[in-house]
Amino acid sequence: MKVGVVEKPGVLKIEEREEPKLIQKTDVLISVKRVGVCGSDIHIFHGKNPFAVYPRVWGHEFTGEVIAAGSSVTKVKTGDHVVVEPIISCGSCYACRQNRPNVCEKLQVMGVHIDGGCQEKFIAPESNVHLLPKELPWEEACLVEPFTIGAQAAYRGNIQPGDFVLVMGAGTIGLTVAQMAKLAGAIVMISDVVESKLNYAKERGADYIINAAKENVMEKVKEITGGTGANVTVDAVCNKKSFEDAILLTSTAGRVVELSFNEIPSEIAPVNIIKKEITVCGSRLQTHRFPVVVDAIQQGKLPLKGFVTKTYPFRDMIEAFDFVDKNNASVRKILISFE
Repeated sequence: MKVGVVEKPGVLKIEEREEPKLIQKTDVLISVKRVGVCGSDIHIFHGKNPFAVYPRVWGHEFTGEVIAAGSSVTKVKTGDHVVVEPIISCGSCYACRQNRPNVCEKLQVMGVHIDGGCQEKFIAPESNVHLLPKELPWEEACLVEPFTIGAQAAYRGNIQPGDFVLVMGAGTIGLTVAQMAKLAGAIVMISDVVESKLNYAKERGADYIINAAKENVMEKVKEITGGTGANVTVDAVCNKKSFEDAILLTSTAGRVVELSFNEIPSEIAPVNIIKKEITVCGSRLQTHRFPVVVDAIQQGKLPLKGFVTKTYPFRDMIEAFDFVDKNNASVRKILISFE
């Protein structure tokens, strides 16, 4: 079978490998249909992901059809459409015991630490497989995983109905955060410097858009919120200054959710956290958000039209990565198709 491999930083290849076979009674064999190209995949390709181990079959956003299942599998059967949860946890460390397997001490992420879904056939444990309605198009099915990231940020920020939520950054993840915040009943503001991204966010339900290249974000947020600031600020810009700004833009008793893996220290005066008693938390991957997102999509609560920018056949995988590199400002989601 064919697989997509980042052999080493800067080297992306199509290789032939043996097809996987069921070994464990809880194994599920999946014919992969779509794989999403994430920003983290691009970082792995460029050698900028500190967690990646090479060579690596890339891809942690993928969906497909069950073609075989182990004798103990009860959740799915042959012919079912599924999406794969890409994290493997130990189940026994402190994080796992706190029901937070996404930050397991021995965390393995498919496509990062272990081989991912950019292959024609994939074996996943039953516990990592989530059933999808067959009428859901593959392109939309492949969006489930990115939306779990947005769902996790909303969960970590404890977004409540009526909260003013500021999402900094209208890229792929910022958009998923904004839509999950709307689903939670929040009043959503989203900022960016690219007008087309902001317009798309507005079409998808954002209440207010702020062009940070043309407007003073602090003044605009104060105006919208009646002077209080954002109750929840989600930093999806992920640079040194955005984290600093997030603290200042947040209201008293508010929450800041940080999504960045940026290793450059930000300069934040503790007094700006203490005087408003702001809660600052990180958000990584997701904890049990797959059922939440699948249910929302199934009920038609998440508008997904236009989210996929382009779909490439697997043979053009290298071209797809190149397209993302050259059009980062306009790309929402690029998919690879095995059909």
